[in-house]
Amino acid sequence: MFKFWGSQDQQPQPRPQDGSSQSWYPPSVVSSPNSSRPGTPSSASSSSFSSHRTSDRPQSPSHVSPAEAAGIIAVLKDKSVDELRKLLSDKDAYHHFLLSLDQVKIQNDLRDELRKQTLLLARENLEKEPRIMELRNQCRIIRTTELAAAQEKLNELERKKEETLKFYSPQSLLQRLQDAMNKTEEESENLHKQLLDRDVDLGTFVQKYKKLRTTYHRRALIHLSAKTSSIG
Repeated sequence: MFKFWGSQDQQPQPRPQDGSSQSWYPPSVVSSPNSSRPGTPSSASSSSFSSHRTSDRPQSPSHVSPAEAAGIIAVLKDKSVDELRKLLSDKDAYHHFLLSLDQVKIQNDLRDELRKQTLLLARENLEKEPRIMELRNQCRIIRTTELAAAQEKLNELERKKEETLKFYSPQSLLQRLQDAMNKTEEESENLHKQLLDRDVDLGTFVQKYKKLRTTYHRRALIHLSAKTSSIG
């Protein structure tokens, strides 16, 4: 029932029929208990009419800030009852009013700007596609030619590194020193046999034998010292 100021005895006006006046307001605007109306006849009429429509739509949380709600109320407070009723029943009128709000204009401008920037980035990406394909082909060529050769060279260097580390390892050095000692010992025995067989004179024997034994004992001392150090 619509009540106008100064006319309390006025006959009640009939409610709009449900089938003929569908509200295009969001539920957060129509059914929000916190939404305020200006103290005018239009506010009383719109409040009674909106309370009648709350049962037709499910409740949904409002996402309108107080500042935005105040701005919308400021726009609605000067509208007449017929204008408010038209907004609730006429989809085109509601849509036109919605697009006229500053908040909606800002959102639409942002949307258009984002759409423009997205299209610009898409065009730039499409323009870069030939260059990307070229770089991809170059990478494939490098991977199949230069990279393969570099990998083979790296494997060769790794093999040489392992051989060098193995050759100069303490165990390898001790083994080679032991082999050299055994060889010197064998040469000393052969020289002594030659002396017994008179294949070499005494002066030559003494000179060579002394040199061989000196070498042997020097290697033996090094071998013993290295072996003792490794054990310690």
